Amino acid sequence: MNASAVRRLTVAQALVEFLAHQYTERDGQRHRLINATWGIFGHGNVAGIGQALLESGPEAMPYLQGRNEQAMVHAAVGFARQSNRLAAQAVTTSIGPGATNLVTGAALATVNRLPVLLLPGDIFATRPADPVLQQLEVPSAGDVSVNDCLRPVSRYFDRVVRPEALIPAALAAMRVLADPAETGAVTLALPQDVQAEAFDWPEEFFADRVWHVRRPAADPAELVVAARAIRSARRPLIVAGGGVHHSEAEDALRALVDTTGIPVASTQAGKGSLRHDHPADIGGIGHTGTAVADDLARTADLVIGVGTRYSDFTTASVTLFADPAVRFVNLNIAPFDAHKLSATTLVADARAGLEALTRELSGHRVDETYEAEYRTGKTAWERRVDAAFAAEDAAVRPSQTQVLGALDAVVGDEDVVINAAGSLPGDLHKLWRARSPRQYHLEYGYSCMGYEIPGAIGVRLAAPDRPVWALVGDGTYLMMPTEIVTAVQEGININIVLLQNHGYASIGALSEGIGAERFGTAYRFRAADGTYTGDPLPVDLAANAASLGMDVLRAGSVGELREALAAARASDRPTCVYVETETADTVSGPPEAQAWWDVPVAETATRPAAVKAREDYDRQAVARRRHL
Repeated sequence: MNASAVRRLTVAQALVEFLAHQYTERDGQRHRLINATWGIFGHGNVAGIGQALLESGPEAMPYLQGRNEQAMVHAAVGFARQSNRLAAQAVTTSIGPGATNLVTGAALATVNRLPVLLLPGDIFATRPADPVLQQLEVPSAGDVSVNDCLRPVSRYFDRVVRPEALIPAALAAMRVLADPAETGAVTLALPQDVQAEAFDWPEEFFADRVWHVRRPAADPAELVVAARAIRSARRPLIVAGGGVHHSEAEDALRALVDTTGIPVASTQAGKGSLRHDHPADIGGIGHTGTAVADDLARTADLVIGVGTRYSDFTTASVTLFADPAVRFVNLNIAPFDAHKLSATTLVADARAGLEALTRELSGHRVDETYEAEYRTGKTAWERRVDAAFAAEDAAVRPSQTQVLGALDAVVGDEDVVINAAGSLPGDLHKLWRARSPRQYHLEYGYSCMGYEIPGAIGVRLAAPDRPVWALVGDGTYLMMPTEIVTAVQEGININIVLLQNHGYASIGALSEGIGAERFGTAYRFRAADGTYTGDPLPVDLAANAASLGMDVLRAGSVGELREALAAARASDRPTCVYVETETADTVSGPPEAQAWWDVPVAETATRPAAVKAREDYDRQAVARRRHL
């Protein structure tokens, strides 16, 4: 090999250099594929990737210092989602616990189809000593390490045991990260000795490489069949999923709806596909959906899924689409999702498919009585939202829905509201009025407690001019407040709205509903009988947030909350608004669930609550069906 055509670098140095030259391109716009690398260093990566990042410098590969490995993945995922999956970030960790801490974040990324590159250190490939520190020994296999835990939660996995193996592995990793149908977590496990090993790399490996993010068009035959089904439907309903946002197809969806009058319900990932005040936007669908959306779903004779994977929350555990003759048309870039519910398939990019459908449906519109029906239902639901948000007495402690009402009055079109778990996702899906495509950021594919704060950091990094709000309950906050330190260190201006309700409110309500009597869901001292029913724990989470460097505003009433939210939005510092909430039993709460969700109930029990819950379960479960 010609000496002028090679560069002698370590494997880690070569990987960092390679990543700095990777780009995506869609619609003529180029984006850097790997925007930055998060890292926590230990003996498995400090002399490899750590040294390589130091040597490359921040211009070639910006470095971000995290406090928790899982949280670093969450931040990277938030960044990728806000970037419409056209840009991603890498995460490097040491071997052992640092690597296994990636598993939850990797699962979240892959479930939600969001790209993140994971670079965990691994045990020695040359095995100079066995076992090394933190090595898992498997007597029946010599090539297993704890990193193999990442295989089932990664869309692509490779272990780079030789320097030259990095070239095909790195190229395959980029292919998956940039693939709109196959993307998710990508793992390159890097043995610590191989990271530091030098090799003569061909210069071509470091040339700028552009990965085209394709927009596959609809197959003409599939398009004709899908359009025919829509034209023949009396009560069609569109279910907009996250694929609408990933494809930047919001304008195309609105054009189709304006032409045809078909109403649009949204999944958690798809909310905001239409602005909340569009006449055809009927809000969330499924177990956490609106009354108007779920009523229309029960009587729809055709459901048009756009970029949705039809989770059990969306389908109300396959009880929602109740018309005996209901059929499905699924527009999805992923054939796996397009074929769900025995649908007529339209395998295509969401924007390209919607534009093709609009042309094919020219001149077609639903009956005006159907439009009048869903618009009346939308108006009625808006009155219920107003009632849930209302707080006539500004001196009282707010309910959770009144917190959302106060925030609704403060945010603008450019704000981003982030949540993932607890009772907030249900309230937000039913009640939040999304003003722009990227305002509503719910991680509900994995619904991971602890996502919100690091996710907010990632969103702010991708959109530094947008106010970002992380909504967390006390249970979620206690899972992962660590990245507050990162936000303070980097001057990343995020706002946290911290709701103190002394326990797992969502699971507490679910537990009560399925006969488990809120067992183990309250944050309280033990009572004399040994149960957790004593006084609330005397924790001060506001003081904790302040101790990590945040500005903290305490709000004891609705009026103080309104002032605190406005002050937080105006601040240029990471700010936490802390509020103790009142329960829905004492003040206005959210509307009840409009559709079922299948959580199995004990079939045999002696406690009356469980016996009654099983009776209710059996009545609901008979409505489940298989759509064939």
